[in-house]
Amino acid sequence: MEKVMKKWNQRYHDKFKKHSMINQVWDENNLENAWKRVKANKGSAGIDQVTIQEFERNLPQYLAEIQRLLKEKRYVPHPVKRVLIPKDNGKMRPLGIPTVRDRVVQQALKNVLEPTFEQIFLAQSHGYRPNTGAHEAVRKAEAYIEAGYHWVVDADIEGFFDHVNHQILMDLVCEKVSDGRVLSLIESFLGSGVMNDGILEASTEGTPQGGNLSPLLANVYLNHFDRRMGELGYLILRYADDILIFCKYEWEAEDALKRAREILEGELKLKLSPEKTKIVHARKKGVEYLGFHFNGRWRRPQDKAVKKFKAEIKYRTRRQQPKNLEMVIASINPVIRGWGNYFKDGTVKTRFEKLDGYVRARLRSFRAKRRTW
Repeated sequence: MEKVMKKWNQRYHDKFKKHSMINQVWDENNLENAWKRVKANKGSAGIDQVTIQEFERNLPQYLAEIQRLLKEKRYVPHPVKRVLIPKDNGKMRPLGIPTVRDRVVQQALKNVLEPTFEQIFLAQSHGYRPNTGAHEAVRKAEAYIEAGYHWVVDADIEGFFDHVNHQILMDLVCEKVSDGRVLSLIESFLGSGVMNDGILEASTEGTPQGGNLSPLLANVYLNHFDRRMGELGYLILRYADDILIFCKYEWEAEDALKRAREILEGELKLKLSPEKTKIVHARKKGVEYLGFHFNGRWRRPQDKAVKKFKAEIKYRTRRQQPKNLEMVIASINPVIRGWGNYFKDGTVKTRFEKLDGYVRARLRSFRAKRRTW
């Protein structure tokens, strides 16, 4: 494994590798911009119980303390707070919530690191990157299908964020960054631990979902996969850990899956889910990706996306809440706008009409039940 990583490190070694970056991280303007992004993202308090509002009330003192600790090489991240949120399949997804202070430092790191790594990220990657996103990924997928790439490998990585190998990740980061203090800071966040019901658990692998730096590190990690598959001549799309590989023949798709498994398992220490990873014929069955179901001729929301939308509307229009009709409408409008804007492109007229009827029925039911109180 070390020989493989060394070979790829040498191949992609950049003579413009960044040697001095830490002073950019603690720069006052960078810390202020990082804070603004953290504030805009909102979010709950970490294990220190300091909220966004409390941090803002003492903003100059907090930012000055962060800067001082970074300069003195004494900044130590808190463990993240473990929070479980329900997934569409009924299982729970673990999130790691950093403290507000740590989120500011992570965002400051991201601000400095992202332009450097954007230079080496490939166009096949669309998740958590500036100037691209899910809709562009779906449009590309449709174009590939139209071009005759009808056999599609839908590769599902088991618990990706929980199984990122720290040593491999740091080796990949070191391809572009050699500032020892920045590298040490990244390592300190990776190894900060997890507080789970008051018990501190060591974090020997993974980069917790919930941290500002995690999406960038995820792309750094899987950029190795993008490059390796590209070198082998395969056409791929990736949105974070959601991967599609497009082929013209079934045998080619089977070979692509084999090669993808070899790279992910052999070089990145990740596992593909045998239950969820599959090969589909896009024209016959369609492809489900990023909430859409499409085959190159039509595009519509996935059934589970519709189910999730209806569940959210049902929850927000439940009778057992101290709100009047106007307040409920104000609550559901952002949900409707967000969902509608995301899925507006495609064969959606009939689907939207049915969902509009569902929303109206829920509001009528809410109003009728409130009158009986």
